[in-house]
Amino acid sequence: MHIPDGYLSPSTCAVLYGGTLASWYGCLKRLKRVLLTRVVPLISAFAAFEFVVMMFNLPLPGGTTGHALGVTIAAIVLGPWGAVLSTSLAVALQALLFGDGGVTTLGANCFNMAVIGSLAAYGCYRLLASRSATDSRWRVIAAGVAGYFAANVSALAAGVELGIQPMLFHDAAGTPLYAPYPLKIAIPAMMIGHLTFVGLAEAVLTAGLVAYLQTAEPGLLSNGANPAARDLRLTASLRRFWATVAILLILTPVGILATGKAWAEWSPRDFAAAESRAQIAAASRNAAPPAVAPSGLQRLSGLWTSPFPAYAPRFVKSAGLGYLLSAMFGVGVFLLITLVAQRWLPTRRPEKST
Repeated sequence: MHIPDGYLSPSTCAVLYGGTLASWYGCLKRLKRVLLTRVVPLISAFAAFEFVVMMFNLPLPGGTTGHALGVTIAAIVLGPWGAVLSTSLAVALQALLFGDGGVTTLGANCFNMAVIGSLAAYGCYRLLASRSATDSRWRVIAAGVAGYFAANVSALAAGVELGIQPMLFHDAAGTPLYAPYPLKIAIPAMMIGHLTFVGLAEAVLTAGLVAYLQTAEPGLLSNGANPAARDLRLTASLRRFWATVAILLILTPVGILATGKAWAEWSPRDFAAAESRAQIAAASRNAAPPAVAPSGLQRLSGLWTSPFPAYAPRFVKSAGLGYLLSAMFGVGVFLLITLVAQRWLPTRRPEKST
């Protein structure tokens, strides 16, 4: 679901950047009163959690891979506004440091996973669970349904964005300039894996965490729309939450056991290699890819070179160790944000509501 550079036209990227920037502005405005207290450490902690969760790849039909998002539990605990920011931070770090998703498409990826994912997850959860007791089993079910719904709505948005490219952006001969497959291929290719595996993974992850919080930290489930009201309870849970992140971090080498690239994350070289072309076709309803990579894809794909592409530092020969070190580095960035925020922000009082 991390769309690389070159798969979306510049105009598409600009529109989605606009939508994402407007969403970030709205989120920051809604959280303005509490950002100066301890919500920044919470957002960065959940960003670290989502960053690690997305490193666990799942094998999908057609020889591709996918991953859960972790956005649903963030939306339930932090509310949609905090979840938009935490997910955006995770997606941005993946793109800038590890080349997982593009720079031109960062707005699109944040829009799909952070904005749409957070709002879909929170809206579905509140619709199903708003009248149930915090410790009810129905909340666990609602969380699972919300996770499944959010993962698939995000995937559908990405499929539509990719699928409209050949229709809107092509040369005089009708050859696609960016993503090569139309809607009739892009949407099924994106949705089959998410409807069967990724959505279920997000559902199980979210339901399990809500069931745990009902016993360990029920206050976190009281009102996700108002993190300020639960600031102290949330802060008291940070250490245990970081311990959970640490356990997942140690397990990240398991995430590379699933081989194959995610759909529409092929490099220009993949369109020229016979084996890769066969894999692309198998994942795309047996529709052969173009003989060469689309010209826009070739032009934009090399726009940004990440320091640690594909979570594989060049100085580490072991793929598993490189993946683990990348996870440690990414989590370390968010931990540093948390520590800095805890050191400086508590000394400032939040603004009074008018």
